[in-house]
Amino acid sequence: MYILTADEMRRIDRETIDFGIPGRILMENAGRGAAQALIERFPGAGAGKIGVLAGRGNNGGDGFVIARHLSQRGIDVSVYLLSEASAVKGEALANLELLYRLEIPVIEISDRKSFDSNQISMRHRDIWVDAIFGTGLKSDIKGYIRDVILFINIMRKPVLAVDIPSGIDSDTGQVCGEAVRSNVTATFGYAKAGHYLYPGAAYSGKVEIVDIGIPKYIADRISPKQHLLRNETVRSYLRPRSGDAHKGGTGHLFIIAGSPGKTGAAAMTAMAAMRAGAGLVTVGLPKSLNPAVEPIILEAMTCPLPENSEGFLSEDSFDAIMHNLTGKKCVAIGPGLGTDSSTKKLILEVLRSSSLPVVIDADGLNLLVGETSLLKKIKVPVILTPHPGEMSRLTGNTVELIQKDRISCARDFAREFKVNLVLKGAGTVIAHPDGNVFINPSGNPGMASGGMGDILTGIIAGFVAQGYPADEAARIGVYLHGKAGDRLAESMGPFGFIASDILNAIPAQIGALMNL
Repeated sequence: MYILTADEMRRIDRETIDFGIPGRILMENAGRGAAQALIERFPGAGAGKIGVLAGRGNNGGDGFVIARHLSQRGIDVSVYLLSEASAVKGEALANLELLYRLEIPVIEISDRKSFDSNQISMRHRDIWVDAIFGTGLKSDIKGYIRDVILFINIMRKPVLAVDIPSGIDSDTGQVCGEAVRSNVTATFGYAKAGHYLYPGAAYSGKVEIVDIGIPKYIADRISPKQHLLRNETVRSYLRPRSGDAHKGGTGHLFIIAGSPGKTGAAAMTAMAAMRAGAGLVTVGLPKSLNPAVEPIILEAMTCPLPENSEGFLSEDSFDAIMHNLTGKKCVAIGPGLGTDSSTKKLILEVLRSSSLPVVIDADGLNLLVGETSLLKKIKVPVILTPHPGEMSRLTGNTVELIQKDRISCARDFAREFKVNLVLKGAGTVIAHPDGNVFINPSGNPGMASGGMGDILTGIIAGFVAQGYPADEAARIGVYLHGKAGDRLAESMGPFGFIASDILNAIPAQIGALMNL
């Protein structure tokens, strides 16, 4: 499913109107659909008093239509116009005039004084519709409108946002000074990135996509590069197994992982790959750690490798690793590996020499710091799975800068280095070398605990080993990982479940997706 930028949405609106569907009809469809979403999402709305905060632009026009449709249902509704009426133009003005003719109350709030004089009546509204600003907002909200937004947020009444919560940058999810905290967002035509990227996701609440009559071929023609992962998307990637499948035909993964104190990372990565369906898994690890790891990964194999005096993998492991990569379908590098200088030399040489698709995570990423130019020379599919801190080290950008525009950061890196990049975090961004970006809506705060990244690495690498294309494997892995976490949050509680719980939930989640 497409996720549209503000510029793409403007272009689609314009081309839809040029196609012959007037803007007045689009606004009518939007307002009617949003009004219906409000009725469905807020039980008791019909008996309550609803306030509509409307700006002077088309977002406000949508609010005027919402007010009219609610009034026609017999609902007590008042519109608070955050502008002088003379500033309203076009289709929005036409819908404002209908409110006047229908004698639906419209209260002008055009400055701090008029806001102060209307606060008592505003306090008596039970539900609010936020139709102040739409997807085009880029500058900070200031003045009395900022005060109105703060007032609405402090009251903590239920809020439905129109298209995007006012104050949220629809392309990045960043807050423009202040933003309305909504319970539901009724967005039009297509979702926007700001609904799923934090902090915007926290302000958007439940996102309802309202069909306003935009012909699909118009969106297809502009070929948006941003997409939302959904059940049906991931299901389309998953392949059933033939009745005569055997372990030799379902992929053999080699994992280079583990160092003193971090044996669990190697074990969890291996088990996650097997839970994701890899037929065979071998873990290459420092030989002194083998007695600790081998007993806890009964279904996987181990390959004890030469280590240095500190217990880290050294360059002496190279020949053994290359020998063991024969017949494998994928190599995963990094979980719990450590950042010893001898390990770095080893891993860089493996990357130069291997002809297998590679998944790099954790310390594997840290070993690439200052060496990212090597990625341009690798001719096989590469998947990197950094969290923002690791991404900061790879790029030299601050975490704050990365988080302000996660999509651009991930896309630029993926394009430059020709890799599939999984920028982890709430609203994980998956960027591909062709510029396409997928946003993952699954997952929850209960997954903020140690080992979750190791599980994700194992899932993704497990699918690559089974023969899935690297781009699809990254999307499947991220979505499954989050959905397994969501399943646990429902069954166990909002937090307290751990990485091994995710591990055990993977097969059932795969089955649930395949049987939709």
